[in-house]
Amino acid sequence: MPQIQGHCDDRFTAVRDAFAANFAERDELGAAVTVLLDGHPVVDLWGGWADGGRTRPWERDTVVNVWSTTKGPTALCAHALVDRGLLDLDAPVAAYWPEFAAAGKESVRVRHLLSHRSGVAGLRDPHTLAELYDWELTTARLAATEPWWEPGTRSGYHAISYGFLVGEVVRRITGLLPGEFLRQEITGPLSIDFHVGLPEEDAGRVAELVQPKAVSREQAALFAAMEPVAIASLLNPGTGTAAANTPEWRAAEIPAANGHGTARAVASLYGILAGRGTLDGRRILSEAAAERVREGQGPCRDLVLGAGFTHETELGLGLWLSGPNSSYGPNPRAVGHDGAGGSCGLADPEARIALGYVMNRMGPNIADDPRKMALVDAVYEAL
Repeated sequence: MPQIQGHCDDRFTAVRDAFAANFAERDELGAAVTVLLDGHPVVDLWGGWADGGRTRPWERDTVVNVWSTTKGPTALCAHALVDRGLLDLDAPVAAYWPEFAAAGKESVRVRHLLSHRSGVAGLRDPHTLAELYDWELTTARLAATEPWWEPGTRSGYHAISYGFLVGEVVRRITGLLPGEFLRQEITGPLSIDFHVGLPEEDAGRVAELVQPKAVSREQAALFAAMEPVAIASLLNPGTGTAAANTPEWRAAEIPAANGHGTARAVASLYGILAGRGTLDGRRILSEAAAERVREGQGPCRDLVLGAGFTHETELGLGLWLSGPNSSYGPNPRAVGHDGAGGSCGLADPEARIALGYVMNRMGPNIADDPRKMALVDAVYEAL
C-alpha cells in the first residue's frame, strides 16, 4: 500500500477509506482527490506513483491529463462571455464564426455546441494527430463539415470537437484561445493549477498515463456496435495514453481533452458552480449563469455513446446531469464530467459540494469508473 498524504476532516473519514481502498482493491497506481464544502477543502489527499515504473511518488503538486474533465472549464469560458453580454446562447454559431454556416449548419445555435447537439461530433475525413495540434486547420475543417444529424434534435458526444467548437467561438469574440482566456480570467486570478496547453516548465511534474489492464464490457459493447458517427467522434484521430504522454500533446490546445491539473484544481473549477458562481468569496459567474450550466437539454440515448450505455443521459449546457443513474451523486440536478479512464469533476450546489478526482491508471470504463463512484458515494455518506 502506498502512503496516503494530505488531510481529511474527521467527518469525511469514509472518503479517505474509499481512496485507500482504490489502491488496495481497484488497481489504483497514482491519484489525488479533493472535496470542497462551501468552498473550503475538507478532503485533500494524494498518494501512489506518478509513473508506471513506480520510481516517482505522486506529490502534492503533481498534475495529470484529465481528458474530458477539461470540458467543464471550457464551458466556464463560454458562460463567462454570456455574463458579459458578449455571447448569446440562442444565437447562431455563424453570428460569431461566419464560416461555420457551411454545409447546412446555419441554424446551429451556440447552446447546441455546449450540449453536444450541433451534429458536428467529429470530422468525416481522416484527421491526424499532427493536424489536430493545428488549431486553424482543425477549426476550418469543422466549419466546412456536414453535421451527422439534424442539429438540436439529439445529443451525440463531441469527444474532441467540443473544445474546438466552443473554443473557436471564444476566440472569435475575445481574440484569445480558450486556454489563454481561462488563464487570464479564471485560473490565474484564483491561482488554480489547471492548464489547457501545459507550459514547458511544468513538464517535470506531470504524471505518466498508464494503459488500462483490460477492456471493460461497456467499452467492448461500444467498439462492437460503433457507428460511423462514433468513429468520427472518438477515433478520428485516435488518441490514447501513448499520444497523451508526448510533449506535443501536452503543449497543444485541445480544450475538450488535454487539460492538466491537480485534483485541487479540478475541485476548485467545479467549485465555482457548486458555489453558485463564487469561489473563495470571489464571483466568477453570475448566479444565473451558474444555474444555466445545468439547464437540461432533454434526455436521450446518446448517438455516440449509446451502445455502451443501457440508460438515457441528459446534458446541460456544458456538463452532464447526475440524473436517475446518480453519476454525480443522489441529487439528479448535480452536474459533472468524467474524463476517459476515470477522472471526474462534480458540482452539487444543493449539497454545497465540489469534488475533483484525478489519476494516472486508465480505467476500462466509458464513464462512472468504480474508483470515482466509490469516492462519490463516500462523500454523500459523510454529509
